[in-house]
Amino acid sequence: MKYKIERNTVQETLILPLYSRKLCSELYPNLYRDETAVRLIDQIDYNFSVAEKNSRSLMQRFGALEVAMRQCDLAWEVRDYLKTHPCAAVVNLGCGLDNTGRACDNGRCKIYNLDFPDVIALRQQLLPAGEREFFASGVFYYFLTQQVRELVQGMADAFPGGVLVFDAANRTAVKMIAKTWLKTAKIKDVGAYFAVSDAKSELSPWDSRLQVSSRGYMLGYSDLKDPSVNGFFRFLAKVGDGMMKMQIVKIRFSGREQEKKAPVAMKNHKAK
Repeated sequence: MKYKIERNTVQETLILPLYSRKLCSELYPNLYRDETAVRLIDQIDYNFSVAEKNSRSLMQRFGALEVAMRQCDLAWEVRDYLKTHPCAAVVNLGCGLDNTGRACDNGRCKIYNLDFPDVIALRQQLLPAGEREFFASGVFYYFLTQQVRELVQGMADAFPGGVLVFDAANRTAVKMIAKTWLKTAKIKDVGAYFAVSDAKSELSPWDSRLQVSSRGYMLGYSDLKDPSVNGFFRFLAKVGDGMMKMQIVKIRFSGREQEKKAPVAMKNHKAK
């Protein structure tokens, strides 16, 4: 049985990243492999002809590489956190049909997938929850800066000692990302939507409990020197990480003990 995806629905927004992960699995198997995406494409009743046609273009193939590198980077961060917090809760915000959580499951952590109700309903059919199931992939671009700030502050209240990892980019990149969906949503004020150039200097002032770091998401985790990736794509990756400030942002929420120690550390620093 195939599961039908209607056009112009929230569920349709799941198709592009899913198809991109499948495409990248085929084009760059040494860099990325998502067997779940390959399998799900065959289980979905949707007209992929436009996506297949576009996949022949150079920029669409680079876009697929972007999607795949983002997933690899976030998976690296989740696994790295689980090394020191093996029983942590891992929360995939705006999970769509992404299976990164399960791929990082160490058998001891708890993994939670969050999204809109109709997306979760589809996910339950295609990717039923296992016995176990905190990162956001391609999500915050669609939220106002104030909404992201309130979410981060709320998480700092609720999860001291926790970590939030997500992808972000500067205003120029967000305008490009939002080019199509802005027309549909009739949104005019692009500037109100979340974008960041220097994560540490721009996000740290949101709350004293935030420890912010970031690195480029195209070349910050991999040099892309695999023979399957041509030199032009590596050039575009440098542009993405450099001019567009495409990055993986990590925010650590200081625990109560860390918060108490912070003023002391600052005084000691000043004394020097």
